[in-house]
Order: sequence, then C-alpha cells, then structure tokens
Amino acid sequence: MARTLPKPTYEQTLETLRTHAFEVNPCTDVPGGMLVSKHGAAAVLTAGDKETPVAVAVHPGILVRGEVARLLDRGYQKFIKSSRFELPATAEQLHAIHAFSEELKLCIGADSLYNESLGTTSDLYQYDRLKGREAEAAPAARPWEQGGH
Repeated sequence: MARTLPKPTYEQTLETLRTHAFEVNPCTDVPGGMLVSKHGAAAVLTAGDKETPVAVAVHPGILVRGEVARLLDRGYQKFIKSSRFELPATAEQLHAIHAFSEELKLCIGADSLYNESLGTTSDLYQYDRLKGREAEAAPAARPWEQGGH
C-alpha cells in the first residue's frame, strides 16, 4: 500500500521557495498574500486549507512596478496587461512566465498539467472576432418612422 507524504505547511513552502532563489515578500494588494518572484515573473500565494496548504491568489505573470501583470490572449497574439497599460508580450516574457510557473508548481507541490507544460497559457482570452457579442442587440432600424425612431 502506497504511503502519502505529509504536505508541507505554508511557512515551510515559503522557506523552500526562498532556498530555490525565489524572492518572497509580503503583498499589500492581497491580505495575507506573499509576492513570489523569479526570472522577472511573479505570483501571489496565500495560505490554503489542510489539503492544499498553499493557494495561488494571483496567477503567474510578468512583474511590472511591483504589480503582477496578467497574460491576455487575443487569439492572434498574447499581451501583458497591467492596471496602467497593455503591451504585446515578447518571447522572452512568455519563456519567463513558463519557466517560473513550472518551477513554482514543482516547489509548492501543485499538479503540473500536460497542456500547461507544453507552453504558456493565459488566464484571460479575448478574441477580436467575439468582441461585442455579449452586448445586447441594438433595436432594428425603422426607416418608415419619422424622427429616426
């Protein structure tokens, strides 16, 4: 019968991250969160429950002025989106996010999924062909009425 190893606590996981050259600092945006960064990428971790002691509060992204910028997929290109700006993502940034994500999962004991191991995945998808479809349809024009209504 296979034995399961006890999962490390939140504090033990943060110490493991520090020993693997991750920078671990308190995050002011997330209560109780810790900003973990390496390779120019970052994520915010918080304490989880008994089964999963570490929870990811903010998914990995590029670290921009102390903020974790999201990776946005528009179908034809990926973008780095922060609260202040949105720029096209470079290959170096995508490689940094991918390397950071894989190493972080390994250190915190999270599951590594096949599709995520193949390349960088986004947490937000906005395809230009679908933009505006969620809005209500405009009322049909009535050219026979006077006054444009």
